[in-house]
Amino acid sequence: MAKPILLTVDDDPGVLRAVERDLRSEFGENFRVLRADSGATALDALNQLKQRNETVALFLVDQRMPEMNGVEFLEQAMQIFPEAKRVLLTAYADTDAAIKAINTVRLDHYLMKPWDPPEENLYPVLNDVLEDWQANYRPPFEGIRVIGNRWSSDSHRIKDFLARNQFPYQWMNVESDAEACSIYFGAQKPQLPYIILPDSTRLENPGTTDLAERIGLRTRAELPFYDLLIVGGGPAGLAAAVYGASEGLRTVLIEREAPGGQAGTSSRIENYLGFPVGLSGADLARRGVAQAKRFGVEILAPQEVSALCVENQYRMVKLADGGQVNCHAMIIATGVSYRKLDVPGIESLTGSGVYYGAAMTEAIACRDDDVFIVGGANSAGQAAIYFSKFARQVTMLVRGDSLTKSMSQYLIDEIEDTPNIKVLTHTNVAAVKGDGQLSTVTVANSQTGTQETLPARALFIFIGAQPRTDWLAGFIERDDKGFVLSGPELMQDGKRPRGWQLDRDPYLLETNVPGVFVAGDVRHGSVKRVASSVGEGSIAVQFVHQYLAKVGV
Repeated sequence: MAKPILLTVDDDPGVLRAVERDLRSEFGENFRVLRADSGATALDALNQLKQRNETVALFLVDQRMPEMNGVEFLEQAMQIFPEAKRVLLTAYADTDAAIKAINTVRLDHYLMKPWDPPEENLYPVLNDVLEDWQANYRPPFEGIRVIGNRWSSDSHRIKDFLARNQFPYQWMNVESDAEACSIYFGAQKPQLPYIILPDSTRLENPGTTDLAERIGLRTRAELPFYDLLIVGGGPAGLAAAVYGASEGLRTVLIEREAPGGQAGTSSRIENYLGFPVGLSGADLARRGVAQAKRFGVEILAPQEVSALCVENQYRMVKLADGGQVNCHAMIIATGVSYRKLDVPGIESLTGSGVYYGAAMTEAIACRDDDVFIVGGANSAGQAAIYFSKFARQVTMLVRGDSLTKSMSQYLIDEIEDTPNIKVLTHTNVAAVKGDGQLSTVTVANSQTGTQETLPARALFIFIGAQPRTDWLAGFIERDDKGFVLSGPELMQDGKRPRGWQLDRDPYLLETNVPGVFVAGDVRHGSVKRVASSVGEGSIAVQFVHQYLAKVGV
């Protein structure tokens, strides 16, 4: 397999040689380094590479070039290799142009010249950028193949599961892919989706747990007992896992679907501190998982906790598969799920044109289609912008009178600047219809009372925040919506929670059961932002330490 290419472009021969030398020295083992002395020359080379089916991983381009500057080159180059990372070399006077390029060409980074020493000023940046590229790179395929059809809810389930767990796969639509048809009929029409693993194992419509075990995900605990058990693998859970394990606690994290939680499905998070060009939810999840595993966190996913038990100083959770895991302390970080939309026809079409959350696995299939998004908060806005790159028209259906009450201004501005996004306010979904696949959406205006039926190929739902905390019933106190109460919220008229036997008040993030803490969106009164969830996860670990010290662990 040919090595992916790093292309550097600069009109200064001395600088070009120096960049090429430094790139070969650090990255030559895994990448092929090419250079060009102008934008026009580089574009000719890119067209030839495209014809040979080669891959470009990185453009490292000087801004100040005659005839075609760096940003102008990137605007054309990204049309040829849209997945390549983009880094601009700038002088101090070009900083404004580089910052503007973050939006115009989705610039990944800009570097000031000179970059000496490269070990400090060049390699760390490029290593991080290339790591992100490799996480999403799809080489000539040798991995898992999924044969199915677009409108199958089981096919969607398998694709979404693999994508969220960061497993590369090749999607082969049996209705339009000649190779998929050949395999399908050659195997005597197996039940779809039909999965072919790298070792040639073939699975017919497997359950996610079965598939997880076949591809090497861990669903069973290695130890019978842990210092800290975390339920939920979103930002709060991953942060707690990192801080707990890094500070010496034997830590296990149990996640029902895939690490990253609801945030992991976000197409782009642009207001998270330290990432000026934003990052996808999948990237955030990948980084968090890698960091947690580095410190020895054991991650069980997909695995579901079905019940909580308490015995003296021990906390025990029962698993859906019948297993049990025991611990000294526990953090509940199960986050929230999107609320189900209750309208006629929706149940039978879920997974067949109707999806909850971003469902980015369906984006390419939405090319040139009419897509509808229900919701007016940040997650809906991020999805609208993402799908606008594929769909002919994206229509946002917003119950309120505007986006300003629930969406960040930067997203509102970007939506207004995107010509194929339309926002309908005072609007609800009244019904959906389709025979095996979504075909129409009926929308109702709450002010006029009028209804209109519109053609639709995809409906993505982002409404409400619904915690899944029924498994805590009988042990953990919750509000009337199911969010977990903690700390001062448990104190009624200055009295400690019923059954509380310690000679102290509950810690800030501690539930009514000593040693059981809560963090993130599932907590009553949480801010419901990625940064606050990460903060709560890390703070909860400090209270875990205090609790363990008090009980003599």
